[in-house]
Order: sequence, then structure tokens, then C-alpha cells
Amino acid sequence: MLPTKKHRIALISVDGDPAAEIGQEEAGGQNVYVRQVGHALALQGWQVDMFTRRSSAEQVAIVQHEPNCRTIRLKAGPAEFIGRDRLFEHLPEFIAEFQAFQQEQGFQYSLIHSNYWLSSWVGMELKKQQQLIQVHTYHSLGAVKYSAVADIPAIATKRLAIEKACLESVDRVVATSPQEQEHMRRLVSTQGQIELIPCGTDVDKFGPIPRVAARQELRIAPDVKMVLYVGRFDQRKGIETLVRAIARSSLRDQANLQLVIGGGSRPGHSDGIERDRIASIVAELGLEDCTTFPGRLNDSVLPFYYAAADVCVVPSHYEPFGLVAIEAMASRTPVVASDVGGLRFTVVPEITGLLVPPKDEVAFANAIDRILTNPDWREQLGEAGRQRVEIAFSWHSVASRLTQLYNHLLAQTIPTKETKSQVAA
Repeated sequence: MLPTKKHRIALISVDGDPAAEIGQEEAGGQNVYVRQVGHALALQGWQVDMFTRRSSAEQVAIVQHEPNCRTIRLKAGPAEFIGRDRLFEHLPEFIAEFQAFQQEQGFQYSLIHSNYWLSSWVGMELKKQQQLIQVHTYHSLGAVKYSAVADIPAIATKRLAIEKACLESVDRVVATSPQEQEHMRRLVSTQGQIELIPCGTDVDKFGPIPRVAARQELRIAPDVKMVLYVGRFDQRKGIETLVRAIARSSLRDQANLQLVIGGGSRPGHSDGIERDRIASIVAELGLEDCTTFPGRLNDSVLPFYYAAADVCVVPSHYEPFGLVAIEAMASRTPVVASDVGGLRFTVVPEITGLLVPPKDEVAFANAIDRILTNPDWREQLGEAGRQRVEIAFSWHSVASRLTQLYNHLLAQTIPTKETKSQVAA
């Protein structure tokens, strides 16, 4: 069901710029989700404004993606990169800028969809100042994250309290997998309303390129056994486990084994430090001849890498959903992933790929070898993965379900004279 009017809605992603180049520090699945959801909702008739903070003086204030979809960058602290754990103190300025933008434009949003805990606080504060509906997607839960790391930041207590308040008070929380929904109920709160709507992927961008053509484009020989990682350089992404698994592979001594670790990094920042650490482990294990670091894989080249790979590995310590897994599956590339979080939902063991315990380099090595040494089975896994994505994980289907949710919530709001003026025709 399409919106009955062209409602103007706001997607708020303070720390995840929808217009950012994916692969930059702290730019990953959340950025993709917001951008693609915004695009798909615009196609279904919504007027979508996506709000984020300006993180560089060179960034333009407004990026018009298409007629009904744009990114709006607001001031929130200095115009420079600030890590998520240090952003909270700048959120009041973000709220003031958001309110000023509404006043300048002459309307107020009747519905906002916040993303990540920082944005949930922004939304809850806005609800105190104006009548609106708030939908929220967590993207990650502090209760899960902090159970898996030794260095817990000072902001942790505040984050946990805000995530609990969010689940208990906003109009609807979107869980992207049954596993995430279970974590919300068990670790955050038994109160609040949850809607299960998975993430999606672009089935037109990922999938049409044949493997032979992809390898020709990337100059990868037909007989190469290509293992692919795509994502940020972050210890929680488990890249070290993958590297050590390749060192244990039964195919290690074969000249055609190739590990490709795709992702950007900035020297001196946390992602650059992790990239250097991974490179040192590669050298230590004698894998330099079979490992390449192509850097950030932008939208024009990423589909070729997925299509060229024999297997895509997602060794994360935890993933609420795991967009990389379904991008690979859409590209007919089987996935070996950690048996955690939303990956248990997206990857069907023995059907579209394999799930193994996180941080278990031996298990990862065995799973990767099973696929690399059985080309026919690899093809079956790839085709099954493509079919699963087409049925369950297109952005169109995600936007359709969000549209139904938004319309349901908007219909429950009794329109007063004041709120009618908040809806842009």
C-alpha cells in the first residue's frame, strides 16, 4: 500500500552519512541501509529527507539524490570525523539545527525513522517538542556489543539506558532479524512494540554480472580460487580469524589461492591501525604473495568483486543483520559466516553457505576448503543464495513493508488542525 499522500518523512542517522563513500571509517551497513531505504521509499511516493551530521568542512550541506530523496547535513560539533562514542555531547546542537531547518522550510515532520542509539535519543527529544511518530532501527545493541569486548567505553551506561528507553517508548522498533528481536527482548526490555522487517540489497546491481566477465574486468585468472572479504577494518569484524584460516587452508600451497581483503582505511585512525595490524599478520604468516588489499570498493567495482569470488567470508564477532552476506548471495557467491546474530537468519547452512563458530580459524579453514574443493556444490549454493535474496531481501520489499508500517502508524494518529499543517502535500 503506497502512502495516500506524499508525506515528508525524516530518516535520522546522525553518525551514518547516507551520502558517504562506503568503507570510510565507521561507514558501513548503517549508511547503506539508510541510503537504500530512503531511495526505495522515495520510489514508493514518500518525500524522504535523510539527516546526518557534517563531518568535514568540504562537505556540501544538501545532497539531492533524486527528486524525492536528499541527504541533509547538520552541524553537530566541529566539522570533522568524531567517533561514535564521543558524539553524544553534540546531539543537542543537532536537535537545534534540525528544528531550525524545519522552521526555515515551513513544515514539521509527522514521522521520523531514527537509526542507531544516538539518533534514537534525538528522536525521543524531538517527540517532547513536537507531535510526531518515531520508528527506530538499532543496527547494533550495546548489550550485545559490550559482552564481546574487553574495553568498554565510558558512554556504555548511557547508551544502555537510552536503548532501553527507546524500546519501551517509541512507536515501533524495527528488528532486522529474529535473532535481533530475541536479543532485544532478552537483553534490553520485555516492553515495547517490535516489527520484524529485514534489511535488503539491490538485486539489479548485484547478480547480473557473470563470473567470467567479472574476472576479465578485474584481471583475475579463471583458475584462481578467490576468497573475498568486504567491510571495514575493525577488530570486531574478525579479519584476523579469516587470515589465520587461510594460513591453515589445505589449499595454501597451491599457487592459485587468492585472498582479497576489500575495504578502505585512513592512516593514523582506528581503521588504519587495524589495517596495518592485519597486514602485519599476513606478513607474519607468509601470505603476502596470495593476499591483496584493493582498498575501498566503491559501487562501480564492488559488484565485480562479489561476482568474481568463489566464496565470500563474513567472520564478524557479531552482526545484527549482515548486509555483505546478502550482497554476496545476490551475486550467486556462497557465504561462509560466523554463526552469530542476523547471519543465522540470512545464511541457510548447507543451502546458501556455511555457518561456523566466531573466532574459530580451524572451522573457517575447513568451511572455506569445503566450498573451494567442490565447484559443482559451489554453483548450487550460489544459485540458492540468489533465489533466497530475490524472494526475501530486495530493497523494494523492505520499503513496501516499511510503507505499510508507516501508514498504519499515521492512520492511528488523529489529525488535529495543528498536525494537518505538519504534513507536506
